[in-house]
Amino acid sequence: MYNYLKHEKVDIKKILKKVEKPARYLGNEFNTIHKNTDVEGMIRYAHCFPDIYEVGMSHLGSHILYNSLNLDDDVYCERVYAPAIDMEEMMRENKIKLFALESRQSIRYFDFVTFSLQYEMCYTNILNMMDLAGIPIFRKDRSKEDPFIMVGGSCAYNVEPIADFVDIVVLGEGEELNREVVRAYKKWMLTDPYERGLTREDFFKEIVEIDGVYIPSFYEFDYYEDGRVRELKKLYDKAPDRPRKRIIENMDLVEYPEKVIVPFIETIHDRIVLELFRGCTRGCRFCQAGMIYRPIREKSLDRLKSIVDNMVKNTGYDEISLSSLSTSDYSHISEIAEYLVEEYADQNIGVSLPSLRLDNFSMDLADKVQQVRKTGLTFAPEAGSQRMRDVINKGVTEQDLRNAVSRAFEMGWKSVKLYFMIGLPTETYEDLDGIRDLAYEVINIYKEINGGIRGKFNVTVSTSTFVPKPFTPFQWHPQDNQQMIRDKQKHLVSVLRHGNIKYNYHDSPTSLMEAVFARGDRRLSQVLYEVFKRGAKFDGWGQHFSLDRWLESMDVAGLDPYFYAYRDRDYDEIFPWDHIDVGVSKEFLIRENELAKKNTITADCRHGCRGCGVNTNDIGRGLC
Repeated sequence: MYNYLKHEKVDIKKILKKVEKPARYLGNEFNTIHKNTDVEGMIRYAHCFPDIYEVGMSHLGSHILYNSLNLDDDVYCERVYAPAIDMEEMMRENKIKLFALESRQSIRYFDFVTFSLQYEMCYTNILNMMDLAGIPIFRKDRSKEDPFIMVGGSCAYNVEPIADFVDIVVLGEGEELNREVVRAYKKWMLTDPYERGLTREDFFKEIVEIDGVYIPSFYEFDYYEDGRVRELKKLYDKAPDRPRKRIIENMDLVEYPEKVIVPFIETIHDRIVLELFRGCTRGCRFCQAGMIYRPIREKSLDRLKSIVDNMVKNTGYDEISLSSLSTSDYSHISEIAEYLVEEYADQNIGVSLPSLRLDNFSMDLADKVQQVRKTGLTFAPEAGSQRMRDVINKGVTEQDLRNAVSRAFEMGWKSVKLYFMIGLPTETYEDLDGIRDLAYEVINIYKEINGGIRGKFNVTVSTSTFVPKPFTPFQWHPQDNQQMIRDKQKHLVSVLRHGNIKYNYHDSPTSLMEAVFARGDRRLSQVLYEVFKRGAKFDGWGQHFSLDRWLESMDVAGLDPYFYAYRDRDYDEIFPWDHIDVGVSKEFLIRENELAKKNTITADCRHGCRGCGVNTNDIGRGLC
């Protein structure tokens, strides 16, 4: 708005023929929104996803925010993705600044440049994108002509490792919150603040009391000599003591992208995504999403029917994916599946399900969704032994697995994927052998049902490394060190040698740095800037990640990665995220951690309140 006359369209025609997949950068896909950028007073908002186009276009939250912000005529929200390596090289060589796809204008003088924080290993891309745009990377170096850097998403609940680069943090669900911040900005700009001698910090003071807004510069930390947090100090008295997340109370009334953008090229999730509900009641003790997205809020069956009907008409997709943290827990899952199959089967539009729980796998549901096309089945036992599943509060048994895969094989499925985590608190090699036993049990069940193995049949076993996350009962636990993880992976490789088993595992060095930044503090901003200067980008992609580069940068900053990742923590330690209110109390998390040590489960809170705090907190009072 302030710099609207400075917007310049960049010319990328001369370089598009020289890069892989030029369609990533065209920006005129079906259902994109275009507005007149010459209108005075138009607020320019760049929604940036810090990964390549194919990944960012698959992120539902980005589509939701894109559509909700563009509801306002005087706000123009455009998409920005991290250019691939070849495109970035051409842009820098030809002095082309990072641009928004819709207008193809440089985002340097936009009002807001926002980033979605979904994964810690994308942080280097954020710095690289700001640098490519010509925006000062550190908050302290920005002037009135620079955009406000705003972030949100699941990693924003501990934003401290990137706090030195960020102006505004939005906590929680952004459909209403982001629009409130933008409207406050427009109102503030109409008073000619810079002409009156006001500064960027004065705008922060205008919005800091909006529920869900966190301004990192209004807080600072003191540390003990051993590196632990001593205390948090407020630098502005009107800043909230505990900034709290925002939620959408009525999911039927919230904006949903019924005209979702259809890309020119294939993306990671190239289909309609139908969100059934938000939140989760299961209480898995390793799962951050299950804690921070409480309380559970469902969309009505009628609303879902209306949404999906419009999405089919507006996109032409031939697949509908049902999405939520625990999709099969939706109270009308059979009805919505039956509707989708009956309504769209004759159009050859299929229905796919994400990872399913073993304890409520429905044969009727599976039978319905396979009528158009038979998609793969994925189950997530998470741990091999019953003891370990009780520790993490998974709430499923080996009998649940037998029942689920038996039904699937009886109905004709010939492949099953099983997901596990390794490195979980209290894990032993006996628990790892349980993963082997489950895989072999699946093979035996298939043989019993089919009279042996005929044709193609496989069990895919995938393991990821446990990363302790903030706001979970396991936030006090250390991560297994790299040698421990490598030894466990080698053990599984040796015991899963079978012609019908495929074993995949996640790279442990990446998990180390994910753990460092997941539970990190504000001092890590130095590390991030240092590793960025050394060329780090796309660190979530194994071929680009260099642990040596990260460890060298940690050393330059005088910080120890093992302090953050491999250290057991006491209950009285102050965490860098303790001042953020997600609704779930620390007392509840401690109680759950103690129950984990006793191998004791906590029942699904749909069947009775477990006292996590959300139902009595102002965030979700009365919604459970």
